[in-house]
Amino acid sequence: MMTNLAIELAKVLAVLIGVLNLAAILTWMERKQSAVMQDRIGANRASIFGIRAFGLFHILADGLKMFAKEDFVPEQGNRFLHTLAPFVAAFFALVGFAAIPFGNVVHLFGRDIPLYVIDLNVGMLYIFAVMSLGIYGVVLAGWASNNNYAFLGGMRGSSQMFSYEVTIGATILGVLMIYQSMSLQTIVQAQGELLWGIIPKWGVLVQPLGFILFLVAGIAETKRIPFDLPEGESEIIGFFVEYSSMKFGLFMLTDFVETVLISALVTTLFFGGWQIPYLMSDGFHFPGGLAIPVHQLLVAILQVLSYCSKVFFFCWFLLLVRWTLPRFRYDQLMRLGWQMIFPLSILNLLVTSMVILALQ
Repeated sequence: MMTNLAIELAKVLAVLIGVLNLAAILTWMERKQSAVMQDRIGANRASIFGIRAFGLFHILADGLKMFAKEDFVPEQGNRFLHTLAPFVAAFFALVGFAAIPFGNVVHLFGRDIPLYVIDLNVGMLYIFAVMSLGIYGVVLAGWASNNNYAFLGGMRGSSQMFSYEVTIGATILGVLMIYQSMSLQTIVQAQGELLWGIIPKWGVLVQPLGFILFLVAGIAETKRIPFDLPEGESEIIGFFVEYSSMKFGLFMLTDFVETVLISALVTTLFFGGWQIPYLMSDGFHFPGGLAIPVHQLLVAILQVLSYCSKVFFFCWFLLLVRWTLPRFRYDQLMRLGWQMIFPLSILNLLVTSMVILALQ
């Protein structure tokens, strides 16, 4: 019993440490990547004993600065809700990772250890439920600040979430119809099958339009450029305008955690998750009969590295989008969501159902 508890705690800590550290690194990556794209040097002044390490110490400098700043609460605001809001936003962003598998199974200590925190047979419902609840942090921040601009940012965030959650739900239905499961681990395992005995059955191949729609709607869910209307620095400043110190830092960190979450979902649903083409539990099995045996522990390590590499790639891609496209106007945001993305997701669902019926 104690061993099982220790294993579960170790997996929880591994996921939390991995996600939080990647989110922290993304704060450095965003500045350095934008600097490269704009022909600048970027953040590089923070140093320890004269060592600058390409600006990586700016992550520590940001944390120290946030903790050292005054924790300001508006005089007419609701102190309790104002303090609670960033924790609500961060909590629901983090717990979404519990149902996402980062590997298959590893055999250690005389037992098979599944590489996920929890395997829910309704894992997709769980993730979208907690993602939807995360918007309460934004709405509470806007309302509890007793600031018209902050309130407007919170309302923008809620309407944006509602508009694009519908598209995400309709897009995911196509994936569920193909893989016949709502368990993310089962979906990833199904993507290890081969189409015509050659091509891996990854979601991006059987749902190409669904992948594009999910990616666009996922970027909108992160509330980052070009969908950062709840913040809109040039217009309303945003729902966090009355925040300072580490509470502001927590909102900032949540943005990057959500970026990692969307990247993990894209990887899991459309790019095989931890799957490596032709790699089975005992080694590589290529079309034509060629087989290369690989130790089971090495297979598990390769699968985890495959998952992490794909997630990191999509984090980089989302940062690339953030520094490439300008912000939409609010009417353009709503028009894109309701008149373009949503109808296409319904069309994708209709075509998917017709193809499945035709192949039966």
